[in-house]
Amino acid sequence: MQYLFSEAGRAAMSAVMDLRPLLAFDFDGTLTPVADHPDLAVMAPPLIDRLESLSQTLPTAVITGRGVADVRQHLRFTPRFVVGSHGAEEHGLPGSRLDADAVEAFDALRRVLNKHDDALRHTQVFVEDKIHSLALHYRQVIDEAAALQVIHEVLAELPGALKSYGGKHVVNVVALSAPHKGDALCSLVDRCGAKAAVFVGDDLNDEAAFAIAPPHWLTVRVGADMVDSKARFFVEDQAEVLRLLDALLGLVAPPQAGG
Repeated sequence: MQYLFSEAGRAAMSAVMDLRPLLAFDFDGTLTPVADHPDLAVMAPPLIDRLESLSQTLPTAVITGRGVADVRQHLRFTPRFVVGSHGAEEHGLPGSRLDADAVEAFDALRRVLNKHDDALRHTQVFVEDKIHSLALHYRQVIDEAAALQVIHEVLAELPGALKSYGGKHVVNVVALSAPHKGDALCSLVDRCGAKAAVFVGDDLNDEAAFAIAPPHWLTVRVGADMVDSKARFFVEDQAEVLRLLDALLGLVAPPQAGG
């Protein structure tokens, strides 16, 4: 990865903005700092102002691991698209993107979680059930080793139609058959007729979008801690996302008449 505010990064921003791209963002750790509890995530007013301005000119999207209903409560701007559960659900589209095997598997996993309920509560693991996906958070635990041991015991009984992967003090569970963030991003680009995309994210589940992006798209990771990230560029931390938005706003061209 290269630093976004380098000569190469600024050239890449200028080139992609000439294509009037879809602007897509992860939520936690990208549009907000990572909070101790999902309910505590708050978008900063300056960030909201920039996103509102950008969304008046270009299609914008939030693609998050949160459920759609949950993230919409925290958004303070109106993106054209809101995709949740790592790509498995979208605001405005009816029905589930989970096949019957995945629905049955999640029900089985919920029974496993109920069996381990005492241990999960004792170790302070917070279980976030998003219907289309599930997350086991251990950011606030006192004994991380004990919490991870309980999570390991739960996942040892993970049904075959599901898979798990780690993140920042969280273990996510999704359906094997469900689309990922990269699938969601490509679908949105096609549907809105954009010639390119900008995608900004900070965690392991954003790598699918980074990896799938063609060379003329702009992918930006928040933080340089993952040395093998597939993102082309990085910003130092979540605070620099505001600087990124300012740079994009400075490159926004008004739509051409009749275009």
